[in-house]
Amino acid sequence: MNAAKILKLAGVLIVLASGYAWSQPGSASGAQAASTTPASGGAGAPKQSNRALRRAVYAAFGKDKSIDAGSIGVSAKNGAVTLTGTVDEASQIDKAATLAKGVPGVVSVQNKLTVKRGFSQ
Repeated sequence: MNAAKILKLAGVLIVLASGYAWSQPGSASGAQAASTTPASGGAGAPKQSNRALRRAVYAAFGKDKSIDAGSIGVSAKNGAVTLTGTVDEASQIDKAATLAKGVPGVVSVQNKLTVKRGFSQ
């Protein structure tokens, strides 16, 4: 396994771990997030919510072994998720969108994924 793949895997594992802890009812992370979010929806609340949604989408990708999330970017704003980057196969484009749509809190998915192209000589 080369260094780039190891770094991708490490990044996915970190995202998975943080997303898992956040999603667990009564977990320290979930409880802390709920208690520190201002009831009035202060300036930090939308950013925190968007980050949590991004982590949850990455966690969904990590649970599905057919998706390599290392080249996929996820942005979220008020429940709207945008997927960017590349995948190895065309079938993974629709699979990634389906996984993202299945994440609680996602209201729409804009899929801008493309298939990686090999070098042609």
